[in-house]
Amino acid sequence: MRDRFFEAKKCDRCDGSLDGGRILSMYNHDVLCMKCKEAERQRSDYRDAVDADNAAIRRGDFNYRGIDREKNGRK
Repeated sequence: MRDRFFEAKKCDRCDGSLDGGRILSMYNHDVLCMKCKEAERQRSDYRDAVDADNAAIRRGDFNYRGIDREKNGRK
């Protein structure tokens, strides 16, 4: 299985370059540029997303799909 994180050429949110760095969203598996990641950190529910990710890791789920998937009924 190929890892899209390393193959992505553009940010999934803004279509911008990933040359300055890349990181996964806390809400889903979008590959983000650092500018979009900073915008994500400003969301009012960001702490909820981080807490949900940490809880998944404690359960042994290292491929947690994010709270957006839970909100839409897809775990």
